[in-house]
Amino acid sequence: MELEPRRGTIYDCNLKTQALNLSMDSLYATPNAIKDGDKEGIIEKLSPILGSDRAYLRDRLYRKKSFIWLARKLTAEKADAIRALKIKGLGFIKETKRIYPNSYLASHIIGFSGMDNIGLEGIERDFDKYLKGVAGWAIFLRDARQKKLDIWEKMVLPVDGLDLVLTIDEVIQYIAERELDKAFKNFHAKGASIIVMDPHTGRILAMASRPSYDLNDHSSVDKDSMRNRSICDLFEPGSVFKIVTASAAIEEKKVTEEDKFFCENGSYKVGGHILHDHRAHGTLTFRQVIEESSNIGTVKIAQLLGPDTVYQYLKAFGFGSKLGVDLSGEISGMIKPPRAWSKTSISAIPIGQEVGVTALQLVSAISVIANGGQLMKPYIIDSVRDKQGRVIKQNKPVLIRKVISVDTAMRIKKILTGVVEEGTGRLAKVPGFSAAGKTGTAQKLEPNGAYSHSKFVASFIGFAPAEDPLLAIVVTVDEPHPYYFGGVVAAPVFQKVAGDAIRYIKGNEIPLGAMAQ
Repeated sequence: MELEPRRGTIYDCNLKTQALNLSMDSLYATPNAIKDGDKEGIIEKLSPILGSDRAYLRDRLYRKKSFIWLARKLTAEKADAIRALKIKGLGFIKETKRIYPNSYLASHIIGFSGMDNIGLEGIERDFDKYLKGVAGWAIFLRDARQKKLDIWEKMVLPVDGLDLVLTIDEVIQYIAERELDKAFKNFHAKGASIIVMDPHTGRILAMASRPSYDLNDHSSVDKDSMRNRSICDLFEPGSVFKIVTASAAIEEKKVTEEDKFFCENGSYKVGGHILHDHRAHGTLTFRQVIEESSNIGTVKIAQLLGPDTVYQYLKAFGFGSKLGVDLSGEISGMIKPPRAWSKTSISAIPIGQEVGVTALQLVSAISVIANGGQLMKPYIIDSVRDKQGRVIKQNKPVLIRKVISVDTAMRIKKILTGVVEEGTGRLAKVPGFSAAGKTGTAQKLEPNGAYSHSKFVASFIGFAPAEDPLLAIVVTVDEPHPYYFGGVVAAPVFQKVAGDAIRYIKGNEIPLGAMAQ
């Protein structure tokens, strides 16, 4: 007989349980010890209790075997009802069932395990080797009637699985999911994602996608709902990408904040293509170009830099390659090297077209501005521990590279604060705290390769408080309608999440409501 190990528990950063195993009864039969004439009566009694098809039970009980499972991991009520029948030839073995106490919360991170406690999705699958433990075994004696005797000849005890501690904070995760869910439903979106990160360390404090699913009831969930959009969905970022062009221009000393750019009153011809602004501008300073999100002004700044320099900074900020987060499914995104640029690429790439990025890359990029110029490796596993709480493996912050100087980061930070105070991101203002960020509204590509005029990705990236950032946040909403601008759809999500999360971190009360969804 195999002795099942207890699967490791998954905790949030404050050791609040996110996944655990509970002991339950599994029902078995010894068909060889049951008279054929009694089997139909047993089937009649068991079928309504188990909710099992009679044909299924008949198939099991009429096999020539000394042991066969009839039902695994029963509720206490069902097990007690079967015990009360006192049917000879049936017995129970204790097994453990995986339970997710917060059901929908962090479902795309945690994932789930199957009937035999093998991880099938998310962290449950990726860290199965730590969580599952090692099975034991025992040899026991039966009498001539196949009744198990309490005599054990040999035994090897199972080794329980190790526990995982996540960087996720259950409360911040709840806040993030609550606000993302509102935007997803209110704007009738196809999908949505949010990441909340500590910009100084790369610790992921919350990560969520919509649509979502209940970890305790995943049997009929489609693959689209299981997808962790934060790391595996590729999309054109639009204007949030302008932070790279702006940072490169300051770092390379090509511009100052008050340099003026003529924005052609809303129409600018580049390589045979007419570039437009969402509203016409005349002459804007460099600061105003970013605050007002002028495409034409941004492209003129990029032309001062040239394709090679723009590409160099895109790579430095982490675009076009995996960041190495400890979750499977992360994609590298797509940026073209200058040799593959067309005549119009210089008017597209700097404003977030002709590139593919992930939400994780965007929150890591805005963290570079927030933390003084460093690209940090994002991570979601804090530590692996044994049942006594001893740390077996500890993750620590990892610097990928220095991207820009502290001076450049501070200057861009001031401009992005202006975006929230005076520019397109006014709906991201956080009451009681300063904030910095950038809106994005990107047209999606139609199957024929043309840009859609009805399908958009609305986004916002930002951090707060602006002067001493505690949180960096990215919000993306896929195909919202009827409104689709990042400043209208995504910025308010940032505002609510940043405000409530900062108050929580600082120890103040927040209007959480019930934690259950």
